[in-house]
Amino acid sequence: MKLSVIVPVFNEESVLPQLRTRLEPAVQQCTPDYEVLFINDGSTDGTLALLKTWAENDKRIKIVSLSRNFGKEAALTAGLAAATGDGVAVLDADLQDPPEILPQLWEKFQQGFDNIYGVRKDRTADSFFKRISAGTFYKVYNRLADSPIPYNAGDCRLLSRRAVEAVLALPERERFMKGLFSWAGFKSIGVPFVRESRGAGHTKWNYWKLWNFALNGLTASTTLPLKLWTYFGLFVSCGAFGYAGWAAYKKIVFGNPVSGWTSLMVAILFFSGVQLITLGVIGEYLSRIFNEVKQRPTYWIDEKINL
Repeated sequence: MKLSVIVPVFNEESVLPQLRTRLEPAVQQCTPDYEVLFINDGSTDGTLALLKTWAENDKRIKIVSLSRNFGKEAALTAGLAAATGDGVAVLDADLQDPPEILPQLWEKFQQGFDNIYGVRKDRTADSFFKRISAGTFYKVYNRLADSPIPYNAGDCRLLSRRAVEAVLALPERERFMKGLFSWAGFKSIGVPFVRESRGAGHTKWNYWKLWNFALNGLTASTTLPLKLWTYFGLFVSCGAFGYAGWAAYKKIVFGNPVSGWTSLMVAILFFSGVQLITLGVIGEYLSRIFNEVKQRPTYWIDEKINL
């Protein structure tokens, strides 16, 4: 059977030589029939030139170069669409998900599993804040989402052909690939590994991008936040009406003076805050509806090499 390995890259010139040195033996240990697809996501350094040099000398190295930076989720989608293998693996270029895990994933694939995902059993290579924030995200996501994702599982995985076709059949533009892999279902199993430090270069993800990525993942996978704010709004409204009735009763029966400025301002600020938060939640979903309605392609290809 043929193995396709998808590697999205964005300005990874410094780490690519290390990646190739470790990736080729790992892939050859799986099967002699393989291809490595590098998805150039609008790199501005020497990444594309280096990949073209490799592709000239080895036809098993294939390149899909996007017209600009569309983001990792779009690059993964482009890779899945271009891959021709019976099994399709996904690896990050930074070497934090070690290529040496591929033979273990391939073994599970040969046993009949469709979605074999890597589980990070040791994340000491990540910063303390990233470990805490990632753990919180997985817990919150799995409590809210319709299809939970395996804890500490990233994009590193190997999919069967039918699992790939299932993910590609999902038409949404706001793509959260971990959620799509989980939603597609099929026979799944985790393979633990130790997350390593980045091989070279620096991460392209800052905390603001990670926050937006997590927010996109939640809103793409569940409508529960909208329902929660509906019930919360109902609860607050009932409390407000009850307080208004009690204040009116005191005024009519006991003739108590109207409450002072402080209590009035607290009530106004509280309800205004609730309304703004509610509008913000609605706005998050509305912005995603806007993007879906435009029906723009998830990515655009500039050139293909060896494909």
